[in-house]
Amino acid sequence: MLVVGLTGNYGMGKSRILALFAKLGAYTFSSDAIVATLLTEKDVLEKIRRVIGHGAFYKNGSLNKKKVARLIFRDETLRRSLENILHPLVFERIKDFLKAVDKSSVVVVEVPLLFERGYRKKFDKTITVFTDEETALKRLEKTGIKRTDALLRLQSQLPIREKMKRSDLIIDNSGSIRKTTSRTEAIYKTLLTAAGHENH
Repeated sequence: MLVVGLTGNYGMGKSRILALFAKLGAYTFSSDAIVATLLTEKDVLEKIRRVIGHGAFYKNGSLNKKKVARLIFRDETLRRSLENILHPLVFERIKDFLKAVDKSSVVVVEVPLLFERGYRKKFDKTITVFTDEETALKRLEKTGIKRTDALLRLQSQLPIREKMKRSDLIIDNSGSIRKTTSRTEAIYKTLLTAAGHENH
């Protein structure tokens, strides 16, 4: 089994690439989707309440995610505390999922903070999806995300060039969907070969 970490910066298209890998036949996991599930679990919410306080919750006990985002992207200590609660749980879930995955498979896991939090060693290979910052900001604005909020998030991440340098493979997602797709297909072939080698 070849476990690949897929990363990139905010608005650069990690989710689109993850979906392409799924279409091509890879097992795929989104850390954000796992986090969304965790944020519905009472014991996880209780831990978060202790760190962030009651003000970040609605009256019905669910988390006000917009308020949390505003808080954590302005306070690095708070952000790290929240990551320290969620990240180990995300990796635990992924580990459980992997038990049921075929041993000759390629598994692609989307991890936004792969390099920031030192998770490189958890993966056999790493891929960074990139665009220039302006393209990312324009795409995010189209989805209704304010430029100032997007910049705050981008500033909390390692510069994209640094991620590209540290990665085994890179995917340019600033051009047409066709170009991105053919690059992803070529990389998937490489990964399949590597997964095959691992079985011999």
